[in-house]
Amino acid sequence: MAFGKRTSAPTGAPKPAAKPQPKPAAKAAPPPPKPEPPKAEAAPEAKPVKVKPPKPAEETTLRIDDRSSQYYETKSTIFNALIDTIDLSQLAQLDPESARDEIRDIVVEIISIKNVVMSISEQEQLLDDICNDVLGYGPLEPLLARDDIADIMVNGADTTYIEVNGKIERTNIRFRDNSQLMNICQRIVSQVGRRVDESSPICDARLLDGSRVNVIAPPLAIDGPTLTIRKFKKDKLKLNDLVNFGSISPSGAEVLRIIGHSRCNVLISGGTGSGKTTLLNCLTGFIDPGERVITCEDSAELQLQQPHVVRLETRPPNIEGSGEVTMRELVKNCLRMRPERIIVGEVRGPEAFDLLQAMNTGHDGSMGTLHANSPREALSRVESMITMGGFALPARTIREMIVGSIDVVVQASRLRDGSRKIMNVTEVMGMEGDTIVLQDVMNFEIDGEDDSGSVAGKHRGTGIGRPKFWERATYYNLENDLAKALDRLEAGE
Repeated sequence: MAFGKRTSAPTGAPKPAAKPQPKPAAKAAPPPPKPEPPKAEAAPEAKPVKVKPPKPAEETTLRIDDRSSQYYETKSTIFNALIDTIDLSQLAQLDPESARDEIRDIVVEIISIKNVVMSISEQEQLLDDICNDVLGYGPLEPLLARDDIADIMVNGADTTYIEVNGKIERTNIRFRDNSQLMNICQRIVSQVGRRVDESSPICDARLLDGSRVNVIAPPLAIDGPTLTIRKFKKDKLKLNDLVNFGSISPSGAEVLRIIGHSRCNVLISGGTGSGKTTLLNCLTGFIDPGERVITCEDSAELQLQQPHVVRLETRPPNIEGSGEVTMRELVKNCLRMRPERIIVGEVRGPEAFDLLQAMNTGHDGSMGTLHANSPREALSRVESMITMGGFALPARTIREMIVGSIDVVVQASRLRDGSRKIMNVTEVMGMEGDTIVLQDVMNFEIDGEDDSGSVAGKHRGTGIGRPKFWERATYYNLENDLAKALDRLEAGE
């Protein structure tokens, strides 16, 4: 209604009014049919009365999820006219603010020429949308601006899901067509020197704020380009934030702080979306500012707060199939860069062997993450990744390397209510025969669920008085803090 074009709309209004005239022709019909139409009309009249109130309320809030199809038609018309009018090559030479002002001036002129009727607030919304389409990420901009969204999942031009508070819900956000979505995908990946097209339809990239991006394009994605963005909060999370979220207890957080300070080699294990990278970011907060830290990632997303950090990122092959730099090559190169700690964003291949070697040769306090459902499964995955790398080593030798390198495995999980919890803090004790011996220092014990359906439980200690990393804590004068934290954990605090 708000986007009616020209004044020709009123002339079309009388025509529907003329439609009741055929009804008199039906006057010859018997009287019973006459009461039926009023009954049928009364029912529909009652339904619209209930539906109509929410619509205006939603429109006045200008929620992007509630835009009408008429809005998108108007926007498409004006956008096409803008593309025909503007010189994109000259626009690219302007700074973002000047380019935005130029686009707004042209769009206002097009609205005037085409006699599009709309309110001031609707016109402002349209101007922002078109500027975002030309200069930014289009319909994604409002979602990227929200700090409560953890994931954005675009399954083709018409389907967009988001994750909020651990729950996935569908939105009404849509793109003009798959071409617009593909252009936005290419704009995102090109900012970090990568590309996505039919010849290279899979791409991992990142936004400028470090948010992880994955794009898979046709012909591999049948229903159109599929874009997945793992967002990070603008404010960097710290371990105290995880305590406030209920992911770990205060005494459990103190144990993790001591593990980070005392330079234990840590492996963070968990499933997809369980909070591994967030936890890794929190643990790196306890690295001494004077240490030289080198990070290796497929797409740089770690947000270390220390001043002396070198960030490395893998590189995919170019269009000729050459120039690839793998994670293993990055980890091997780290050893020549005088690191004090090496942080691997995600261990998923033969680089596991080089990381273990680094942990075992004077780079104490190194960390990494991997996908696994339990601490024991995490160590088994490390063993299998080393075997897949073509290393002809006996299984016992590989396990002895693991025992000599990894001190602690921290298990993170996402529970059925969407909450993320640190489930285990587990020590790697040694070998017993051909089996790696593990010892839990802390567990999260599920007690059931509360009235709202959320999982209820507590982090509890396992009664270990002196864990294996006690000696490291003593070396850094943290043994008294560790003893107090373990006592509180055993008491369920």
